[in-house]
Amino acid sequence: MRKVIVSGAAGFLGSYLVKQLIQQGEEVIGIDNLSSGLMSNLSEVMNHSSFKFLLADVSDKEAITDLYQEKVKEIYHLASQASPKFYQANPFETMKVNTQGTFNLLELARDKEAKFLYTSTSEAYGDPEVHPQPESYRGNVNTWGPRACYDEAKRLGEVICYEFYERYGVAVKVARIFNTYSAGLRNDDGRVISNFVTQALAGEDITVYGDGSQTRSFCYVDDNIRGLQLMMGRNEATGEIINIGNPKEYSILEVANIIKELTHSNSKIIFCPLPKDDPKVRRPDIGKAREILNWEPFVTLHDGLNLTIQTYQENLNSILN
Repeated sequence: MRKVIVSGAAGFLGSYLVKQLIQQGEEVIGIDNLSSGLMSNLSEVMNHSSFKFLLADVSDKEAITDLYQEKVKEIYHLASQASPKFYQANPFETMKVNTQGTFNLLELARDKEAKFLYTSTSEAYGDPEVHPQPESYRGNVNTWGPRACYDEAKRLGEVICYEFYERYGVAVKVARIFNTYSAGLRNDDGRVISNFVTQALAGEDITVYGDGSQTRSFCYVDDNIRGLQLMMGRNEATGEIINIGNPKEYSILEVANIIKELTHSNSKIIFCPLPKDDPKVRRPDIGKAREILNWEPFVTLHDGLNLTIQTYQENLNSILN
């Protein structure tokens, strides 16, 4: 049994990872300040003997000093606002958790000689001029705009990881995560899948930003978490940045129509102004993940959406009843 720290433990990905690790027999310490995470995401494991929860902000070093007494083997740093709705409302907190928070947890990893995985983002590529995006692409990111607090904070977080790897030999791995979804996404999350499914089930207008021709690649949470765990486990991934995402690309309008069809919804699709700096295309080159991790996603968009829609519908029914 290993002792594993997961920051952002009450968030969408973090809570899923926590439950997977406990199911696999690991001892987990989950950390979250609940700025966007929900305690209900951890309700299944809160009383589990292999789980301990720390209500804390990893950006505050004093708040996590007790962790230096733990025999930690692995640290997954997932803490951060990830939806534009949340990180644009909390830009300074978003920057701080990805910079000072990353530094604090890397210091802990250095002290404990623990492996460290940082969840970066496909937003590091900005509005890309190279398509699909390999890890070697340096990006096209605007530092002077509403998305910069997230994009640039994640990029600086990667730099901090690089310095700890190069200077101190910390076993660092960086995952650039592309759009991930499942029923675990809050229905008020503000990201495209949760928006469309919630609107379709409620019979509301489905809001597409721009003309819907912009593209995204959607990875189901099971595939994403499997990729992160493979990264943590593979020594060959140490000191590497690896894309974790589904290389199948869809336009936003295609996704809206697929969700309309799967939900049998009569919702109308309406078009709203495209937000500033919204990327026109987004698709990962996963050659590196295939080579180093022997990883690729298995869950198709239709299958993943059916699972998501079923749970959202059950939750909606429970509210109405």
